[in-house]
Amino acid sequence: MTTEGLVPITRDYLARYYDKYPLPPIPDGVTALAARLRALSAELAAASPFSPEEEHLEQEASGVPAHKIDENMWKNREQMEEILFLLNKSRRPVALQQKSTLEDAEIVSTLDDCETKLKEMLKKLEQFQLKNADNVFNTVMTYMPQDFRGTLIRQQRERSERNKQAEVDAVVSSGGSIHDRYALLWKQQMDRRVQLAQLGSATGVYKTLVRYLVGVPQVLLDFIRQINDANGPMEVQRERYGPALYTLTKLVLAVRLYLHLSLARYGQKKIGKDDIAVLQQAVVIYTEEFGKFTTFIGEVFVNAPFFISAEDAGADSRKNDEYRETIIPAGKTHEVILSVEAVNSYIAWDFSLQQGALSTLLDIGFHVEYISPSQEKTLILPYRRYEADQGNFCTVFAGSYKLVWDNSYSTFFKKTLRYKVDAVPPVTETE
Repeated sequence: MTTEGLVPITRDYLARYYDKYPLPPIPDGVTALAARLRALSAELAAASPFSPEEEHLEQEASGVPAHKIDENMWKNREQMEEILFLLNKSRRPVALQQKSTLEDAEIVSTLDDCETKLKEMLKKLEQFQLKNADNVFNTVMTYMPQDFRGTLIRQQRERSERNKQAEVDAVVSSGGSIHDRYALLWKQQMDRRVQLAQLGSATGVYKTLVRYLVGVPQVLLDFIRQINDANGPMEVQRERYGPALYTLTKLVLAVRLYLHLSLARYGQKKIGKDDIAVLQQAVVIYTEEFGKFTTFIGEVFVNAPFFISAEDAGADSRKNDEYRETIIPAGKTHEVILSVEAVNSYIAWDFSLQQGALSTLLDIGFHVEYISPSQEKTLILPYRRYEADQGNFCTVFAGSYKLVWDNSYSTFFKKTLRYKVDAVPPVTETE
């Protein structure tokens, strides 16, 4: 495949692609079950007025689901965790924990079954989201240099994800709610999408990183620049598959609302057999249909025309990846100055000496200096002699860094140096 065959990824183009992937309709029973659970919730509210928290839950359940598909996926994941929190055995009413009656024991069995199904679906959704995030990053990485620079970019991404997880852990350890945690998770997801859009226009963190992207089709850059636009090409996907997902979102919200109300009022009114059967049926249908939707949208996503790897595009990510060679005469040095625009960039190098016919191994002195705007020099990497070396360090100042290969101690031998150096920019915004 070559870039000559690629066309702009417009709304019409994506519509033709999505025509190949018709989504099987959501059963009518999904909407009916959500309505039935809402009616049961209303009956419970009539007997005992809503608390402020329950009022908020009712408003969310009766509201309009989020517009974006991935935001809805996160919302479903949040609701599953909220329901599992309610279903935790230690948080159930005392009568259910003790299984005081046969009726209580039957309800416990049903709740346990619901808990098992939701745990399985939650795990599947987490794996789905992780896989999609890796697919996006790995596709971008196919256009990166396949050397220490690509490795550093990948390591920075891994470090960024660890930092994001640390932010989430901090929310949890400070007593934050499930909702607080997911508000942060969605913000982090939107940060990733903003960075992806910046890649298309070579702005933000990708302003300098984009110079590594060798052979990226312009149609791909144009597409990802518009990936977050309300009326951009991705709107076709939302129009095509969004309504089915919105229906499932409404169902899981109805499940959570009813379960919260029924357990909170269990001491006043036990859950009837017909009502618990409705809840169980709703959970069964929800997990089945959401599982089908996740599998379906995963296939659409992984085969989408905007997932074009460097190999598929006919791009060679290594064509600008050659080493340089220079001869350093006896008594002389060779210097390379790298400019760093942002702190947390990496100065990286990979070099070796071409050994001659003599049995004695040749070496070369090497050190790195920082040069301030006032031309003051600070030693960053102390002088040492090497036959070859590969290394890097994270910068704490913007400015110029001078890499020096020193053959001044040699009286007779010139050295043939083969090297590759670069200043790798950070792939996340500097705090």
